[in-house]
Amino acid sequence: MPYLWRRLTPEKQQALLQYRQRLKRPWHRPPHYQQGNIFYHLTVACFEHQSFIGHSPERMAGFSELLLDTLPESPAAWCVLPNHYHVLVRCAEIKAIGKILGKLHGSTSFRWNGEENQRGRKIWHSVSDRAMRNADHFWSTVNYIHHNPVKHGYVDQWMDWPFSSAADFLDEVGREQALVLWKQYPLLDYGKGWDD
Repeated sequence: MPYLWRRLTPEKQQALLQYRQRLKRPWHRPPHYQQGNIFYHLTVACFEHQSFIGHSPERMAGFSELLLDTLPESPAAWCVLPNHYHVLVRCAEIKAIGKILGKLHGSTSFRWNGEENQRGRKIWHSVSDRAMRNADHFWSTVNYIHHNPVKHGYVDQWMDWPFSSAADFLDEVGREQALVLWKQYPLLDYGKGWDD
């Protein structure tokens, strides 16, 4: 929404805010709907899609480790990129995960801004979540998350990106089964328009 927001006229921005207020929704981000103890695809972008996580390979590795240590359950898939990350995790309360990630974002913002002498700089944008509707949605999401570094041109193959669960996934299911899942659950337009 922040990118669409900037393209709206002031009148349309005001109308959209009033509409969201009437529905008692957050003003500038999607609402978080609780749908039970299921898998959610969480996506978090750095503010303005700047490469704050990707400041250095050491920062990316450290953040990946912190992220996995912070989550209450091991994710089914995850990927950390220089300017955003994806996690597919089962949780009973999506708002609780949001609070956990909020603390992680606060501590990393404070540390990174101190390291770069940039106190007060905004690092993170809010968490967006999408509940998995069925097995097809789940497996397409696993493929999307693992393919993200390829999509963004960082590597040519999943296993070449060190900051994701792709290598572990390939070790666990095997290359043949991963190829079957890739063909059976194609990405198609998955994620189209998210970076607008």
